[in-house]
Amino acid sequence: MADLSQLVKAYDVRGVVPDQWDEKLAQLFGAAFVEVTGAAAIVVGHDMRPSSPGLSRAFAQGAAARGADVTEIGLCSTDQLYFASGHLDLPGAMFTASHNPAQYNGIKMCRAGAAPVGQDTGLFEIRALVEGWTESGAPEAAARPGTVTQRETLADYAAHLRSLVDLSGVRRLKAVVDAGNGMGGHTVPTVLQGLPIDVVALYFELDGTFPNHEANPLDPKNLVDLQAKVRETGADIGLAFDGDADRCFVVDERGEPVSPSAITALVAARELAKHPGGIVIHNLITSHSVPEVVREHGGEPVRTRVGHSFIKQEMARTGAIFGGEHSAHYYFRDFWNADTGMLAALHVLAALGEQDGPLSELVRAYDRYAASGEINSTVADQPGRAAAVKAAYAGREDVTVDELDGLTVTAPDWWFNLRASNTEPLLRLNVEARDAETVARVRDEVLAIVRA
Repeated sequence: MADLSQLVKAYDVRGVVPDQWDEKLAQLFGAAFVEVTGAAAIVVGHDMRPSSPGLSRAFAQGAAARGADVTEIGLCSTDQLYFASGHLDLPGAMFTASHNPAQYNGIKMCRAGAAPVGQDTGLFEIRALVEGWTESGAPEAAARPGTVTQRETLADYAAHLRSLVDLSGVRRLKAVVDAGNGMGGHTVPTVLQGLPIDVVALYFELDGTFPNHEANPLDPKNLVDLQAKVRETGADIGLAFDGDADRCFVVDERGEPVSPSAITALVAARELAKHPGGIVIHNLITSHSVPEVVREHGGEPVRTRVGHSFIKQEMARTGAIFGGEHSAHYYFRDFWNADTGMLAALHVLAALGEQDGPLSELVRAYDRYAASGEINSTVADQPGRAAAVKAAYAGREDVTVDELDGLTVTAPDWWFNLRASNTEPLLRLNVEARDAETVARVRDEVLAIVRA
């Protein structure tokens, strides 16, 4: 019997196929999804992994057997599935394992209007139903089974994104785009079609075995090809998408990575020009330049915990116009509060193309501090080491300490956050300061305690 405790995570379902789950289990998830959401109709899509079409179809069959009409949109990016959920006002399920290796697959689920389904918003109940059915036999079929039909949404998705960004004044640009053999290869050609952007395509062939590199641009080694191609072709910008193309990373004309915090600040300034006085959400390990830029542009920054469920909850609660994370997830009110790397990319292309300078100059205004990046330490006693760090700083008059998410210590010219991983015996440290020397000093002080 499948161990669902290993399969059902905080925000999604994810595991190795067929070792941890298969089409039979996907069918039960489809039935449970309909039961928990109470949906009369749902929308289902999938990425390019070899196991995705079969799992997606099994889920659709399980949902239809419980009486729901299923619209299959086939190959799509995760944000294309969110578009379909919002546009059609239906609960949705996306089959993808994002940036995980080829043998993995998973399900990201949402309610109508792309509202997230996580552990506290239905995923726990879905898991309980599936567990019950694996022990007691298949769920009862509905008196009237639902239908399964197909629908094309790529053109509508692209048109919706293009309606949200004014690209009419953009000069001709050369952009290298690395799709990592993921769903960016499916969406980018349609979204950018007809724009004054010469696309140099890297790894646009859909291939869920990831023959060139992992589709995880958060790891610097997966940006190497993009950086080299930007320099080689003299491109204005480089864009890298992850496997399900919901995250987008940017490199400048020199091939240097642009911090997702700088992109958050840049997009926030543009969204505030459209929605003056709006609220912008940022997680607590984005750069302090983000709330500074938001305030300078007349907006109100709101700080939250790390993780898309917290961001989406705060977006809904506050009516925020935009939200950004250090991990290159970007959330838009105009996109049902869901995350879309493609829309963020359009904003960056528009900002770059509306002026004559290079991207490195443009982002300098939004990238004001030195940062350590995330540093992981393997520790047996996470709470104990975190408590030792807190004890070292708590008595000092020149710092403030808060525990919104892990431990954050803030001084006038530096800050750090120390958080425990949810899934591994790791403590994650992020340091930011006015200059690199201060970053190094604070980093070494904290690591000496963590690793003592």
